[in-house]
Amino acid sequence: MKQENVSPTQVLVLPFPLQGHINPMLQFAKLLVSRGLDVSLVTFCGNKPMAVQDYSSVKLEPVFDDLGADNILQKSGEDYIQQVRGVVTLRLPQIMAKLGMCKSENPASCLVYDSVVPWALDVAKEHGVYGAEFFTMSCAVSTVFYNVHEGLLKVPIVEPCVSMAGLPLLQARDLPSFVYDIQTYPTFTQFLTNQFLSFKKADWVFFNTFTSLENEVVNWMSTLRPIKTIGPTIPSKYLDKRVEDDSDYGIHLFKPEMDICVNWLNSKQTGSVVYVSFGSLATLG
Repeated sequence: MKQENVSPTQVLVLPFPLQGHINPMLQFAKLLVSRGLDVSLVTFCGNKPMAVQDYSSVKLEPVFDDLGADNILQKSGEDYIQQVRGVVTLRLPQIMAKLGMCKSENPASCLVYDSVVPWALDVAKEHGVYGAEFFTMSCAVSTVFYNVHEGLLKVPIVEPCVSMAGLPLLQARDLPSFVYDIQTYPTFTQFLTNQFLSFKKADWVFFNTFTSLENEVVNWMSTLRPIKTIGPTIPSKYLDKRVEDDSDYGIHLFKPEMDICVNWLNSKQTGSVVYVSFGSLATLG
């Protein structure tokens, strides 16, 4: 509860600048606001204004650099990742100072950082701020990357079937493409396995899932350290309605074409359409 003459708890949320990472962390930020916390979200504006709705009282803290999703397609993966790290390492302390998050001013402040930027925890600790790691992927997928990181799963995969604690027996092609086809995405394979560099050092660890969806692997991951499942992180209208008028994520890196998509869907017979998401980075001819 907010008390007189006491600085409100400040939470700064840092997603990696891709839509599939922003969406769940933004929804989590909205839930924190609904519990009375002051929450700010780091955004990467680049040279183009994002489509931002007045969706909640989550404040935006823009980092003005060309780090939009379209920019990653123009660089090597390694160059883009290093650019994000350089910009965030410079700007994050400035933003935390602006928000009064340093330990002497607000000892309860916390940085919720995307698991793919584990080095953000070091920045938080240098300034006396708590750090919470947020895994945007399911616990099952994250477990695959954990096994690669710890050397429990050797890549490239040579066996037809793979056995990992907490998961059913999987065929090699069931694994994420970053593991199954490692030669195609070597930079991003390392990028994703490095999520676990700060896994055991963070003050809290959140997973974008819910326990009953993947109970066995969540229980197994909990044997490594305490974790919390906080998903599914989707607009509240479609879930529990805890956040009023929350029917959209609110931040779009690409221009939404809602009417075009809905009209096309309405022209099809019920049950005749399969939806497949290729993520922010895929470009299809």
